[in-house]
Amino acid sequence: MREYKNKITLARNSRGVYSIDPSLGCYSGVNATENGCYGDCYAFRSAKIYGYDFSKTVYRGFKNSSHLESIKNQISRIDMPFIRMGTMGDPSEDWGHTLDICELLQHDRQDDFFPMPKKEIVIITKHWNNLTLRQLLKLKTLNVCINTSVSAMDNKDILNNSMAQFERVKPFCRSILRVVTCDFNKQHPDGYALSVIQDGIINGRQYIDTVFRPSPKNELVLNGVILVKKKRFIKGKQLVSKLNKKTYLGKCENCKEMCGAAM
Repeated sequence: MREYKNKITLARNSRGVYSIDPSLGCYSGVNATENGCYGDCYAFRSAKIYGYDFSKTVYRGFKNSSHLESIKNQISRIDMPFIRMGTMGDPSEDWGHTLDICELLQHDRQDDFFPMPKKEIVIITKHWNNLTLRQLLKLKTLNVCINTSVSAMDNKDILNNSMAQFERVKPFCRSILRVVTCDFNKQHPDGYALSVIQDGIINGRQYIDTVFRPSPKNELVLNGVILVKKKRFIKGKQLVSKLNKKTYLGKCENCKEMCGAAM
């Protein structure tokens, strides 16, 4: 299989969000669960289509100062208030590397007459590794929002740790709960149990609702644990499990939440 390149790039996806992933691939996610999170990681499936080895994490960086300045200039011109990390890999696999990249991107030019605007960086993570105290303190010097991604489908230990880290980072940066929700079938015993866990996660909390986009062969779909429908998503239709009928599925530029940047 193909391996990702280690040169960092700024990419824009079909929803219009800009990502600059410090790593590609997700060793921790694939090692924890076959085929990635929930056994059906969308990024894993996408990588497989293009022939990339998603089970290997490749860390990316800037080749030289010219490369860095080029990326910073690209970022300054984008029409969104933030850039995102954690689209095709989890930044928590190496927090030191991730925060170093954030620092390089948000460090102003020497010329005070032309300061580089500091777009907020939204980091989406499951906290495979936890931030150290020194790294938490470094967050205070950066314009960063951490989206902690959780779901009732998570392994209990993974879920408990993620929820603890969501609370732990609050004093150091904006901390947003990003919940992969599902329309669980409460007539099914497993579906009912998962719905209870899900209620415990979201009740009384502000959170970003992320719909689950499973493959038709997902065991939870085949066994009737989660209820799914085909919904229009960007240019076509995809299978989704949607807890809240009002959850947004359109272009990012029209989203009210902006991955937490607008919350």
